[in-house]
Amino acid sequence: MTTDALLALLQLGDGLFPAGGFAHSFGLETYAQEGRVRDRAGLEAFVTAHLEGAAGPGDAVAVAIATRLATAGDLAAWCELDARVDAMKAVPEFRAASRQMGRQTARVAAALGDDAFLTGVARAIDERLAPGHHAAAFGAAAGRFGAGGETAAAAYLYSTAALLVGAGLRLLTLGQLDGQRVLAGARPRIARLAAEAARATAEDMWTFTPALELAGLRHARLDLRLFRS
Repeated sequence: MTTDALLALLQLGDGLFPAGGFAHSFGLETYAQEGRVRDRAGLEAFVTAHLEGAAGPGDAVAVAIATRLATAGDLAAWCELDARVDAMKAVPEFRAASRQMGRQTARVAAALGDDAFLTGVARAIDERLAPGHHAAAFGAAAGRFGAGGETAAAAYLYSTAALLVGAGLRLLTLGQLDGQRVLAGARPRIARLAAEAARATAEDMWTFTPALELAGLRHARLDLRLFRS
């Protein structure tokens, strides 16, 4: 991978990239309010469950495939992949969060240059020809910027873990060092999941996080909410 592609991945996965991830906790807020996650160990367990049961076998696979489809310029296949991701998002808040982040990612990525494929992705989302999920949009941008599937999947998984850790630091009594330790501990897991994602096909995608999904459903009924999911 070239230095330019690496820098593009760092930009896509950075917290400053305006995808809107800072507004979402993907069920962590429910766990925090109910006292199920209250310390670093609890946050680490939550991040692990999300990575192993959803982001790794589901979204990261979509990222890797979208990266290859974008490199090949196959917009029709990309739309089919995006629709498959949509069908796997059972919790309304999680589905809406993924779409919102994907829509923003596609729009910003298309505006960063003059790439016909990314322009087509953004147009397909705006015209409701594709739901525009974050994983699919992230992979499309990564592929057009020159990244490979495994590296793009790793960047996506790390940014997902960082998003959850950032939410945890706002919800729990934890310091910045605690957050960095959680992220450091997740690195081997992220590397393994990214390698597995790069070898997988669309038919291999799966998710199974019933407890996290129930937390997402309960989130809509919380009396006080800092996050949108």
